[in-house]
Amino acid sequence: MPPSPPRAADVLAARLYDAGCRFAFGMPGGEVLTLVDALERAGIRFVLCKHENAAAFMAEGAWHRTGAPGILVATVGPGALNGVNAVANAHQDRVPLIVLAGCVDADEAQTYTHQVLDQTAVFRPITKATFTLNTGAAHVIADKAVSIATEGRPGPVHIDVPITVAVTPVTPDIPAKRAPAAPVVPAPAQLDEMRAHLARAERPVLIVGVDALTQGFDPRRTDMAEDLRAFAERFNVPVITTYKAKGLLPEDHALALGGAGLSPKADGILLPLVQRADLIIGLGYDPIEMRTGWRDFFFPGIQTMIDITAEPNHHYMHQASMNVIGDCAATLAAMADGVAPRDTWTAGEIQTAKAALDAAFPSDDEWGPAAVIDTCRTSLPRDTLATADSGAHRILLSQMWHCYEPRGLMQSSALCTMGCAVPLAMGAQVIEPDRPVVSFSGDAGFLMVAGELTTAAELGLKTIFVVFVDASLSLIELKQRQRQLTNAGVDFAKHDFAAMGRAFGGAGHTVTSRAELETALKAAQTSETFTVIAAVIERGAYDGRI
Repeated sequence: MPPSPPRAADVLAARLYDAGCRFAFGMPGGEVLTLVDALERAGIRFVLCKHENAAAFMAEGAWHRTGAPGILVATVGPGALNGVNAVANAHQDRVPLIVLAGCVDADEAQTYTHQVLDQTAVFRPITKATFTLNTGAAHVIADKAVSIATEGRPGPVHIDVPITVAVTPVTPDIPAKRAPAAPVVPAPAQLDEMRAHLARAERPVLIVGVDALTQGFDPRRTDMAEDLRAFAERFNVPVITTYKAKGLLPEDHALALGGAGLSPKADGILLPLVQRADLIIGLGYDPIEMRTGWRDFFFPGIQTMIDITAEPNHHYMHQASMNVIGDCAATLAAMADGVAPRDTWTAGEIQTAKAALDAAFPSDDEWGPAAVIDTCRTSLPRDTLATADSGAHRILLSQMWHCYEPRGLMQSSALCTMGCAVPLAMGAQVIEPDRPVVSFSGDAGFLMVAGELTTAAELGLKTIFVVFVDASLSLIELKQRQRQLTNAGVDFAKHDFAAMGRAFGGAGHTVTSRAELETALKAAQTSETFTVIAAVIERGAYDGRI
């Protein structure tokens, strides 16, 4: 129980608990001990991590499973700055992350400089808002932080918590919290125009993105997966998703064309189909996830594109025929209201595209990265949650790993930062300890966060960590060769990743064939610890595959 009267830190913790938060992740210093105490008293468990960057990704993994904002706790100076990469990722990947940073008191900072810097200036460009907690407005700042982080297009909010402010008692009277913003739809005239486009469309297509994934997602509301399915089936609309939105329509559905974003091979199939459409509906589509081939990808005047997004389009990757700001689910339903379905697409066009994608990413290799992915997908249960690090394996995995529910594959798809897969998987596993969770990393990305295996052991997690071992930065090495440059700075020594797993308290297996991988996966699913599976592949194994 918090002290009476509550401290400013208790007010902040209570508001986060009320938002559904039950876990916070980070590395404490003396400046945040009161904050950690307040979180624990409020019912929010503090998880000690080995690095703040990984802690922020664990917080994101937890958010993906609960809808409650993630919480990163970092001490003053180097602790706060260690988390900058993951905070920037949260900003670009639309993750509601509350960043609680310790700081020295304002008067102390005038004559004391050790570890002191302008943390608000650091975080301001990579967050939706930044605050310094004070006693007079602790309640308001706490409520503002939660509202700003979760409403509209989600994102991180930073709060500096001065040492003496955290321990200072404040009035126990809690003002009324801000009412959540209600879902909105366009004005009647705009809806009429949208319906007219839909009514005459002969080849409509949906491109679904991160806004559709995040809008309406909190502990009290469901996502829009069923709304999307109903619309697609009613009007026979094929659905392409960004990597973040994979699974909003189950990828074994006849109208699901899987994820797009980074694969030239997939683009070669999907872009021509999109360019044959007469109506393109961008549903929460944010091209921050896409490669340059998706810049100005349709033909204005010949094709109509309607963008339905949480915020205005200021990216200029493309400019739609109609820009609609509104709730994705509510707007899609309103657009369909009163419109009679008609025959769309000629026989077999959608099925032909699906078949071409399957042929472009074959799963029958004897061994190699595609064989690793296929073996894992077929050996692990349908409801397995997966995470992917950045690198060549992520592009291949995002095309081959079928998702049957939203957030079935978690990754950094806007900032594309390395080292995210392991902590993302751990954060998800903390929330759902009995659900199968598998993490896919390249060997370099895994080495960045290998120390968090100790956190997995301390938490008793049973996560499966698959590492693609080729002793190279495969994607960068491939680009280096494509540019006919001398090999430099992309190769490194091979390491015994299975031994690392065992050394940190888990199980470890090195595999070089499908049979060995199947055996390792079978053992991992019954293990009482986490498991590291080192899948050794040849250098250059991604050539021609992504």
